[in-house]
Amino acid sequence: MNPEPLLQLDRVIHEKGRLAIMSMLAASPELSFIQLRGTLEMTDGNLTTHIRTLQEAGYVSVAKSYRNNRRLTTVSMTPAGRKAFIDYLALLEQIVREAKQK
Repeated sequence: MNPEPLLQLDRVIHEKGRLAIMSMLAASPELSFIQLRGTLEMTDGNLTTHIRTLQEAGYVSVAKSYRNNRRLTTVSMTPAGRKAFIDYLALLEQIVREAKQK
């Protein structure tokens, strides 16, 4: 198998927790921090770290507001994040196709 596609995988997205976050955001315009934390069963600190990494890469945006006098943090995928995620999935598909041919 050609190792080149494996070396091209986006390391920001490839980590299990960040891949899960990106997958959830690909299916929804925005999700609250609480929704992500509950579904992914992550601690606040772990989720915050992953979101920060994705935000620094320009893949997600974070908005803070108030709803019913409670702080609400929402996360959404940016256009650059959507493109990076689609490119990541396409590369994974290529890797799987090549592996099946062997």
